[in-house]
Amino acid sequence: MGEKTKYIFVTGGVVSSLGKGIAASSIGLLLKQRGLNVVLQKFDPYLNVDPGTMSPFQHGEVYVTDDGAETDLDLGHYERFIDRDLSQRSNVTTGQIYETVINREREGGYLGRTVQVVPHVTDEIKSRIRLAAENGENVDVVITEIGGTTGDIEGLPFLEAVRQFRLNHGRENCHNIHLTLVPYIKAARELKTKPTQHSVKALLEIGIQPDILICRTERPLSHDIRAKIALFCNVDVSEVIEARDVATIYQVPLQFRKEGLDDIICAKLGLACPPPDLRGWEEMVEKIYSMTESIEIAMCGKYVHLHDAYKSIIESFTHGGVANDVRVNIRWVDTEKIEQEGPEAHLAGVHGILVPGGFGDRGIEGKIAAVRYARENGIPYLGICLGLQMAVIEFARDICGLSGANSSEFDPDSPYPVIDLMLEQRSRTMMGGTMRLGSYPCRITEGTLAHRLYGSLETAERHRHRFEVNNAYRKTLTDAGMVISGVSPDGELVEMIELPDQPFFIGCQFHPELRSRPNRAHPLFRGLVGAAKAYKREHGGCDSSPSMVHEDEWREGR
Repeated sequence: MGEKTKYIFVTGGVVSSLGKGIAASSIGLLLKQRGLNVVLQKFDPYLNVDPGTMSPFQHGEVYVTDDGAETDLDLGHYERFIDRDLSQRSNVTTGQIYETVINREREGGYLGRTVQVVPHVTDEIKSRIRLAAENGENVDVVITEIGGTTGDIEGLPFLEAVRQFRLNHGRENCHNIHLTLVPYIKAARELKTKPTQHSVKALLEIGIQPDILICRTERPLSHDIRAKIALFCNVDVSEVIEARDVATIYQVPLQFRKEGLDDIICAKLGLACPPPDLRGWEEMVEKIYSMTESIEIAMCGKYVHLHDAYKSIIESFTHGGVANDVRVNIRWVDTEKIEQEGPEAHLAGVHGILVPGGFGDRGIEGKIAAVRYARENGIPYLGICLGLQMAVIEFARDICGLSGANSSEFDPDSPYPVIDLMLEQRSRTMMGGTMRLGSYPCRITEGTLAHRLYGSLETAERHRHRFEVNNAYRKTLTDAGMVISGVSPDGELVEMIELPDQPFFIGCQFHPELRSRPNRAHPLFRGLVGAAKAYKREHGGCDSSPSMVHEDEWREGR
């Protein structure tokens, strides 16, 4: 931990889903582009040790770090914005805190004292904040996002720890930013400041005075509105920052820069650094808004009713679109619907098909049908994790003639378990944190599509799974024409497969979306989007553009 490390705490009020993660990420980007070494972390107030055993409908995407931590999806935003690989230190839950405190008590670590929320739980929380700065390097700024909404019972220990931390480390080294809502009441034709006032009041009752207010709004904030908020919330008018709704999250840092947010933060924390260099980011955002050609890719999943379950994939499509000068529109396809109505009803006219990861047997036959539709119609296909396994099962059934082929996850009695539980997983009794997690190296076969996409014979990718391609069927699959284009260094685990007789057909056991960046699209997404663009030009298809943003809207938002 550097002696001059500064700390920024981001809280939220009024309602959830205001975008604290995007706000924290945007601040991180601005400070990084000013030459500062920035680390971000998220405090989640739920009692689960991590989100690994939570339903995607409850939590959304589970983001995995290089060191194998299953974390909140906001860490994906952090990594994409500041282009830095984070670690398990960057996501802390109430479950982790209490587990540590209770284990320490059982070991006699508190020497007979009564263990309490204050000081023992809050001390452990404060230690996690300091730990984020201890990366064997001089960290200039740690940005900590407090999950939930101010006033939530479960979040109180974290806020109390933040209050204490500021006293311990000096107000000149700690900064509190509060994100709140200024709603527009259509009937009254007015923006209302009272929700913000009450949110700040709740924060003040806990003992925290926000230094800056970021006000989420769908309408511009007039000087009078800002002055009113400043008066009742004890901040300067310049410290009331407008966060108007924008069409892409990547515009938010530019909006904050226009408001002078990073200048205020640097002045208050005594950070002497030059203005941020945002030229590359501005060019990327300009491209997002100015692209006129569009394609449509079907996302064939089982959690499609909650788009946050596929947050990193959604962003990776944006990155792939930027790399190919084309806007990607997603057709959300529930694979249970494919089972009921057939693939043609849901996939006709698309330019690409992606089958993402998932758990459990619900909608599995629909995913297999989607793979078959892509293969038989020559539609560019990318299978991720479970999507690779579905491609193997479909190929085994329809090309290899292994009727009844399946995964032992779904059919333990399958005569041909082409997908099976990894050997080291068979003795596992605990569910949480026991999958194959984190970054593992992959050896790529020369001359394959994977080799062309990566431009390398090796890579490292992040995993989250228990089941693998069954090696007993590798020869059967390859004799029938499937190419195994990526394997573990020892050759024992299949990492990538492809069908060379298709224009673009590839599956990966890992999660490439976890490594994609706005200005550096992951090779597999860049490849899929490029192939879908070429497929549209050759075959036509749907040309719906529901997410298109016109240039005048971009200029107005800017």
